[in-house]
Amino acid sequence: MNQNQLLKTLTRGEDSRHQFKRDATNADGLAAELAAFANSGGGWLFLGVNDDGSIAGLDGTAVRRLNQLLSNAASQHVRPPVHPLTENVQTDQGIVIAMEIPDGLAKPYLDNQGRIWVKQGSDKRHVTSREEMQRMFQRSGLVYADVVPVAGTTVEDIDDKAFTTYFNRRYGEASEYAGLTREQLLQNIGLGDGQVLNLAGLMLFGRNPQRWRPAFEIKAVAFPGTALHDTRYLDSEDIKGSLLEQFRGAFAFIKRNLHHVQHGRSFNTLGELEIPETALEELLVNALIHRDYFTSASVRLMVFANRVEIVSPGHLPDSLTSEDISRGKSIRRNPTLTEHASHMLPYRGMGSGIPRALEAWRQVDLVNDSSGNQFSVIVWRPETEWRSEASPPQEPPQVTPQVTPQVTPQVTGEVGRLLMIIQGEMKRAELQEALGLRDRKHFNENYLRPALDAGHVERTIPDKPLSSRQKYRLTATGQQWVKHQGRQT
Repeated sequence: MNQNQLLKTLTRGEDSRHQFKRDATNADGLAAELAAFANSGGGWLFLGVNDDGSIAGLDGTAVRRLNQLLSNAASQHVRPPVHPLTENVQTDQGIVIAMEIPDGLAKPYLDNQGRIWVKQGSDKRHVTSREEMQRMFQRSGLVYADVVPVAGTTVEDIDDKAFTTYFNRRYGEASEYAGLTREQLLQNIGLGDGQVLNLAGLMLFGRNPQRWRPAFEIKAVAFPGTALHDTRYLDSEDIKGSLLEQFRGAFAFIKRNLHHVQHGRSFNTLGELEIPETALEELLVNALIHRDYFTSASVRLMVFANRVEIVSPGHLPDSLTSEDISRGKSIRRNPTLTEHASHMLPYRGMGSGIPRALEAWRQVDLVNDSSGNQFSVIVWRPETEWRSEASPPQEPPQVTPQVTPQVTPQVTGEVGRLLMIIQGEMKRAELQEALGLRDRKHFNENYLRPALDAGHVERTIPDKPLSSRQKYRLTATGQQWVKHQGRQT
């Protein structure tokens, strides 16, 4: 890295991948920074740089002292040790130490006090949530949600017919399983420990999985318009049961709330679904298999006049991006569940599901929301003359899937400004300050309320809108609007 490259990096300011420090004197403090980077995808730490990005510079004595301090912090104050690379960059103001911390392969990394740190914007935070800790252990391969025992379950909670059908079809009369009890069979194929079922066994073959895990269902709603906040709906259902039952129920919900088109067929035939069934099957199965089962939340399925949204709990694991999975790259978050589900659901594994869905229907947006800990798939319906909310019911119009979908709903200038400045989760006061607005009433009436009503922004605590801890974040459609604006500029 030369001076020009350094200056170009510093002018962009601090973020989750770049942090500036004028100096450092405490190995424990540095260890927390190094652990946060290693736990959060890696990044760069620059020493000899002021908070505003201007270069303070270091002399030779300071460089030697800091390199020794960094070495001690990385090797003795972080567990397991991290292995950063440093480079001394000569500038007109003095030397800057540029340290690159790679994404850790042995997460979670802890400081000397046993604390786990992760990056949050340009700062770091202490991880205290059990679910977040579990996800970190999951990423390191130390524990997986799908094999966690479900206390209180027994072999009697298995749907015997469903399990027997699956077992006989897959394993037949394999000699290694001859004469084993049902408990032993479940243990041998990784669905229990001989006493209780694990989560994979419960979700695949349980008679009533929601008795123990009530959140692990699909909440489906069909709206007449395009806004999430609409209090009216055309159809709604809480889809429960095993994963196979949830898949069948959710697919039936989608089919009854989408149009069918004739494509030259006789009007006496049902016609084809306006969105290819293959694409919907792949996306729905991926949401059920690859969701984060350490997060106690439901998969959400929403059918709007212009799109279908499938929202899965848990953002993409590790450093996976939406672009990665669209090209077929994958990481098995629930390996045992995946292994068995591939023989029960229309799922082929190998990371081929998303590419196959995109091949069948290109009008799909993949939105990885790390701050909201969710992953959304937006499937745009063919553009058509949607009924206005005031018009009487009519027969569904003939649609043409070849037409490019409407992917950027119009917003006012004020709402657009708000959407463009939201980074992760922000409080109202932070939003006003970023917009340079002092009048709270004006902000609420012209910026925040319209954005909430349009479904571009959502509250982090929806049940308590007046909570002092309330923050706001972009919804999947809000993120897509911002992404589209970025492509235009």
